[in-house]
Amino acid sequence: MKNYSDDYVTQVLDSVLQAEPRAWNALLARQSAPSPFMRHEYLAALERSGSATPTTGWTPRLVTLSRGGELQAACAVYLKDHSYGEYVFDWAWANAYQQHGLAYYPKAVVAVPFTPVPGARLLARDALARQALLKAVLAWCKNQKLSSLHLLFAADEDVAACEQAGLMLRHTVQFHWTNMLTPPGSTEARRYEGFDEFLASLAQDKRKKIRQERRKVAQAGVTFRWSTGQGIHKKDWDLFYRCYERTYLEHGNAPYLTRDFFARMAQDMPQNWLLFVAERGANPIAASLIALSEPPTPGLDEPATQPAGKVAYGRYWGALERVDCLHFEACYYQPLEWCMAHGFDRFEGGAQGEHKMARALMPVKTHSAHWLAHPAFADAVERFLEREGQGIENYLEQLEERSPFRRA
Repeated sequence: MKNYSDDYVTQVLDSVLQAEPRAWNALLARQSAPSPFMRHEYLAALERSGSATPTTGWTPRLVTLSRGGELQAACAVYLKDHSYGEYVFDWAWANAYQQHGLAYYPKAVVAVPFTPVPGARLLARDALARQALLKAVLAWCKNQKLSSLHLLFAADEDVAACEQAGLMLRHTVQFHWTNMLTPPGSTEARRYEGFDEFLASLAQDKRKKIRQERRKVAQAGVTFRWSTGQGIHKKDWDLFYRCYERTYLEHGNAPYLTRDFFARMAQDMPQNWLLFVAERGANPIAASLIALSEPPTPGLDEPATQPAGKVAYGRYWGALERVDCLHFEACYYQPLEWCMAHGFDRFEGGAQGEHKMARALMPVKTHSAHWLAHPAFADAVERFLEREGQGIENYLEQLEERSPFRRA
């Protein structure tokens, strides 16, 4: 579908694969909060591998705005007939619609499937193009007679555009670790010099607990090795998927992502992955897969302000054997130690998990934006979000009082 408005040519494509990869990635690189999960290769792998397709309840659409044949703005939209794999929960809204004889599905989400990582969602060359893109997406949703539109884990620029367009804002809490220490007697922050200095920055009880947990894993005879990029061999990817799949199945669910998805990551985005393998003796028993941020892209005519530092994202894990505290070691302590050794500035621990605070991952507010077509339900949801928002603010204040760091 192609429309002409506001000097832009607007297209709605039926597949990620119809977008030109270099143009998409160049636009992503201009954003202030890019992430590897919005790269064309990542979104295409979700589709090609059968992970995010109409069969699994994720029907892709790409909305693009062009001018003079040049891409000005774009976003990935998915038509959904359920709310799985989103991590911003609206099941109660869907139930309320059903109780009143209304259809909540299909709905539209602007998100990365199965990936609760904050970042740019409305890719645009400037604020005006971003506003025009959101206007086009809303018009398309109304034309399709969809119940609602949801932008999940959005960047600040996206939130500003949504607020200006009248969408309702919603907030959740994640836990992120920052590689930053302000030494006693100094006013200048710097990175930690190593894990021991990191531990020394924590309160005594937190320090003791982490040492105990790491000691349990070591005394069980477990060691770790890590590899990145092309150094992650096929046998390592195979092992990882065995662990990942088994852990999902033990919880009664099939994994969201297929083995073919990870094969495409190994082929198309190897530079963005870090794998930890836990071994006991000669036997691998667990694996933790970490995503790595993109380096700044050189050569842009109008480069965006790149985010400071490098980011690691805790994403997937699984185990073939049970070892006390192995999850904490594989998913937190090994990645944090690696980040310190390799100059990474932030580690994002993923959705939810208040237990992460004891490991010095601190609370961070994340944002989503929502539009509901039904006026009465929109009013009800807006009142709910006001109450929920106040609850989130109170929760954050309580968490800040429980800081794991030593008090000056």
